[in-house]
Amino acid sequence: MAEKVILVDKNNKEIGFEEKMKAHIECKLHRAFSIFVFNSKKELLLQRRAKSKYHCGGLWTNTCCSHPRPNEPLHKAVYRRLKEEMGFNCSLKEVCSFMYKAVLGKKLYEYEYDHVFIGKYEGDPNLNPEEADEWKWVSIDELKRDIIKNAEKYTPWFKIILEKYLDKI
Repeated sequence: MAEKVILVDKNNKEIGFEEKMKAHIECKLHRAFSIFVFNSKKELLLQRRAKSKYHCGGLWTNTCCSHPRPNEPLHKAVYRRLKEEMGFNCSLKEVCSFMYKAVLGKKLYEYEYDHVFIGKYEGDPNLNPEEADEWKWVSIDELKRDIIKNAEKYTPWFKIILEKYLDKI
């Protein structure tokens, strides 16, 4: 059975469900979340998306990002997905939400109402190889410098969040 996403209007009101790939091909607005986990040194845990992912494979991004399932509360989806992708859980708090649209290539688009969560964790993740190939802790200053030099190595939503919403995380 194909995975579905929650379609929303521009006010984040649920309006239906759609098969995930179809929503990305037809550029339909859907609910998503992005998780940023920091350690006590204020370093951000990044993941490099698995090369096998249907979009943005091999790119660096925030700790975890995904979509809640139909009829799954957002506050439960973030914990489910963090455990599935990174192999750990920690306390999470929503800090902002925003809409964005990005062309991903391969006739795919992201059009998301994205909820941004932050958390704190000490230790190493246990990556799900279907989701992520690599991880690292990085300071925000180091990250900003690298994005200036190597913007193409990072996902579109991650760069948007860092550019427009860094003061909230």
